[in-house]
Order: sequence, then structure tokens, then C-alpha cells
Amino acid sequence: MQDSPFRSEPTARDLAPQYVLPLVVRLEKAAPPARTDALETAARAVLVMLSDERSLGDGEWAQAIRDWQDARIRKVVRRARGAEWRRAEALPGITVTGKSAEVRVFPPVPLDGWPKDLAKLQVSGTELDDPEPPAGPDLAEPVLWMSPEVEMSAGKAMAQAGHGAQLAWWELSDEERATWRDAGFPLAVRTADPAQWRDLTTSRLPLVRDAGFTEIAPGSCTVVADHPALR
Repeated sequence: MQDSPFRSEPTARDLAPQYVLPLVVRLEKAAPPARTDALETAARAVLVMLSDERSLGDGEWAQAIRDWQDARIRKVVRRARGAEWRRAEALPGITVTGKSAEVRVFPPVPLDGWPKDLAKLQVSGTELDDPEPPAGPDLAEPVLWMSPEVEMSAGKAMAQAGHGAQLAWWELSDEERATWRDAGFPLAVRTADPAQWRDLTTSRLPLVRDAGFTEIAPGSCTVVADHPALR
């Protein structure tokens, strides 16, 4: 799934070479992850990639990260199981594990330059459920609030949660980033109720507006990143 801030007119980001951040969720038939845990794990995976020493300074992934962030901030979530997952794990990247979910994130690649073992993985139709409704979030920790107005597949929602986490990361100071990283990037993903959503979208907290490449209309508001340091 692809996600980036919506633009009505072409910008320098649109004209730059386009890159994408690949994420792969492990989806075994006998033990699929819970939807909320998959969203939270994908969001943490994006943060782990952004903060990894290989993504910073002169690290081996740093140029790819810069090229990706200079263009539209696209993310694509694919799914794998069995041998597909094992092949994905053999590629350079980072696996992040949640309560039930495993998500592997890879350094950005050109939009048309996916490694063949990732390019062949399915991208559409990833559907997951929560066995029971998630508990209310701890508001002392970051919460990524999903829109109650936009329906998305699990894969699309994972990409959107990752983008919300990235927007929050960009807004933090170096000290605030280090504190979040050292704590293991605690966060929750929850769907806001309609009245709460109206308040959140006018709160000046980081807001994701989808570019409309897949599933939903361009400009749709999908996630508000509510980090305590930004309130």
C-alpha cells in the first residue's frame, strides 16, 4: 500500500525519483496476527528503520532513506508465509515482532526496482481481524488514531499507521526521539470515535492525508499522530 501527504499540484517531491519503503507482514494460514497488533508492529517497524544507525549519517542505508524522503513518502505492505517469509528474511532488513505479528521492513527501493523475492509477494486483499476489541490506549504514550470514516484493508491501514508514526518522528526533537527509541517505541493504534476524530483533525497534531494511489480517495484524512510531546 502506498501512502504520502496529498498534494493537489505537482511539487519537487513529485518530480524527484520515486522510492518506496517495503514492509512484509508474516501471514501464516494457521496463525494470522491480530489486526491491531499488525498495525502497531508496522508503525514500530518504520520507526526502527528511521532510527537504525545504518539509516543515519554515512550508514549503508542512509542514502536510500534520503532519496526516499526527498520524494513522496510511499510505503507498500506485502504479505508472506512459509518459504516466502524465509526468503524475505534473508534480504537486508529488520524484523520487528509484536504480540502476534511479525513485520520485516527493508531499506527503500526505487518504485520499479523491487528485489524479485519481494516483488512476487501479494500486496492486495490483506485482511485481518482482532479476536476481541482492543483495550483503551494509555494516553501517556503515543497513540495513532485511525479515521472512523475511511475503510481500509489491513495492509493499507498498516502503511497509514507507519506514516503517522513517521510524521510524529519528524516533529520530535533529537532528545524526544532518543527517549522514544530507548523505550522501545511504545505506541497504540486505535480508531477514534466520530466526535473525537473531528477534534483530532483540527488539533494541529500530525495528520496523514492519503495521496489516493490505492483504495481510498485522494486527500482522505486517515491518521492523527498523538504523541505526548506534541500535545
